[in-house]
Order: sequence, then structure tokens, then C-alpha cells
Amino acid sequence: MSAASAAAPLAALRRPAVDPGRPFVSPAFDYLIIGGGLSILVLGILQSGALPSLAQLLAKNLWFIVFVANSAHFAASTVRLYTKPGALRDFRFLTLGLPFVALAALAAAITVPGLVGRHLVSLYLTWSPYHYAAQAYGIAILYCHRSSPGWDTTGRRLLRLSCFLPFFYTFFSLPGAGFSWLMPEAFLTQPAVAAARDLLVGAARIASFAAPVALFFRQQTGGRTPLPLISLLAVICNAVWLVPFSYQLPLVMITVTVFHGLQYLAIVMIVHVKERARAGNGPAWRPAAGFYTACLVVAYLLFHLWPRAYVLAGFSYAQSYLLIVSVINIHHFIVDAYIWRLRRDPGYAAVATAGPAPPAGAAVAS
Repeated sequence: MSAASAAAPLAALRRPAVDPGRPFVSPAFDYLIIGGGLSILVLGILQSGALPSLAQLLAKNLWFIVFVANSAHFAASTVRLYTKPGALRDFRFLTLGLPFVALAALAAAITVPGLVGRHLVSLYLTWSPYHYAAQAYGIAILYCHRSSPGWDTTGRRLLRLSCFLPFFYTFFSLPGAGFSWLMPEAFLTQPAVAAARDLLVGAARIASFAAPVALFFRQQTGGRTPLPLISLLAVICNAVWLVPFSYQLPLVMITVTVFHGLQYLAIVMIVHVKERARAGNGPAWRPAAGFYTACLVVAYLLFHLWPRAYVLAGFSYAQSYLLIVSVINIHHFIVDAYIWRLRRDPGYAAVATAGPAPPAGAAVAS
């Protein structure tokens, strides 16, 4: 018997029945922040009203929390784009053309809000759950490749479907977006259409939670590569965030965006620090602090100074802020769709240090 053939069964015996996943920072940080475990705990407390003091604390400091997490995460994609080596060469439209397209879209929306502005907001609301689902898939598949190679095409497709089922739920259920935005009111109010829509929403609600659990157990059998537990957690968290059940509290929904932002910031800063570490740029905290500081500065310019500039031009603050937020979101979605392609960039693929490079099209967030 060769050494390789002898080592194979031993490796199989050493493999845990449930793969927890290889952490980037530590098991606690990865499970709570990147996996989203802390969000489930906090959202459960807020929704149940079990700890009123927590809701009061969040509400009192909401501006600061949103700024350092959610606003900074939008800025992070822009900071990442312009600090990415070779970005001006590889992404000429993103770096030089897209900002002007975004400004033109905002100008049209704020000038003709009834004709253009409302569709811009609906596009943002439709695209946002897709972005959440894509980020969940990117994080889940990244941990899959980081923990163990061998994921086949079928497994990846099933994982992607599990991540995007909550998007299908929001597409058919969210007022003013998705299906209700694209279809005329006369069509939506037809009894047969309404019944079919309710059926789809109900099925997607159940499947959003059942599908990832079923995939987890599928991968545990038949000699397949197991789905890491942290990947399952990331997918389930995405379902919790997007399938809101009876979430009616604005604070709950804002908290969802905060945890989404924290998840994104964690991944992008890990990639940034690893790149700088390979370049030998001193201790890890230095590039991390520099990157995050840049994110805060850009976030302040985008979310606080930019709307006030439109107020000085005679537009209302509420309308300006809503349309600017919509444009920032759409710009963020487009940039992420291009810059987070692991196979095309060794800087991203390097974070998946176990096994081969991720498959074409895999993305940490898009």
C-alpha cells in the first residue's frame, strides 16, 4: 500500500462529522460577525421586545451605528475599487465612467422625481435583496473552498439557489419593488394573479429556510464535500434578514442593514490586509486602520455632505437623501459585481487558502 493510499482513509477519519469551517480571524468573530450569528440574537431580542434597554440603546445611538457600519460599508466598495492594484487599467468604466453615469441618473431623478425618481428608488429596492443574496453566496462558497476542496458544479448550484430563494420571496412580496413595480396594477389585482403570487410567496418563505438545511444534510452523505457550518449560518442569516415574517419595527430593519454592513466590512478588510501583508507593509492593524478611516471619510462625504449640497440648491432634504441613497446603493451593487471575482484576481483567491482557486464567477459580494 502506498503512503498516499494509506493517508486517504486516515484523513477521512480525522475529518469531523460536521465541518465548522476555517475561520479568518477566530471562530467567535467569524461566527458572530461574518457568519451573522450575532444578528440573529439581536434581531430576536428586538422583535420580541424581551430587552427594551437594548432597543433604547440602539435607537439612541442609531445615527452613529449606521454611520460606522452601514454607511462605511457602502464607501468600502469605492475605497476598495480605487485602492485595488491596477483598477484604473482593469476597470476603466467603473473608475472613470460610472461615477458620471450615477451623477447623471441622480440629476434626472431629482429633477423629475415623479417620472424618474420613483423608478430609481424601486430599482434600488428590487436590487438590494439580490445583493444581499449574492453576498451570502459569496461568503458561503468562500468558506467552502477555504475549508475543503472538491465542491462540484451541482453542489455550487444548489448552494446558490439556497441563497437566492429569499430574493425570490422579496421579489414577489415587497411593495413598490420587484413584481409589483414591474407589473401594472390592473394585472396585479386579478384574482388568479394574486392567488398565484401568494402561493409563490408562501413557498419561497418556507424554502428559504428548508433548502439550505436540506443542502447541509445532502452534503453530509454520499461521500460529498460537507457544507461548513458557518456557510450554513451565513445562508440562514440571509434568510432571516430578507424573509421578515412580521418585522414591522423600523429599528429591526435598520439593524439588518447594520449587520450586513459589518459582514461586508469584515471581508473587505481581511482581503485588504492580506494584500498589504504580502507586500510587507508592516503590522496588520496599520492597513486596516487606514482603509477603515478612508471608508469613514468617504461615507461622511456621500451620506452627509452630498445631500446638504442639494438642499443648498433648493431641493428638499428628504427627497435628496432618498435619491442619493438609491444612487449610492446602485453604484455599490454594480461595483461589487465586478471587483469581487475571486478567480480573476489572485488577491481575492488568496483568502481561500485551502484547495484550488474558487470557480469562475464566484464572488464574495456582488
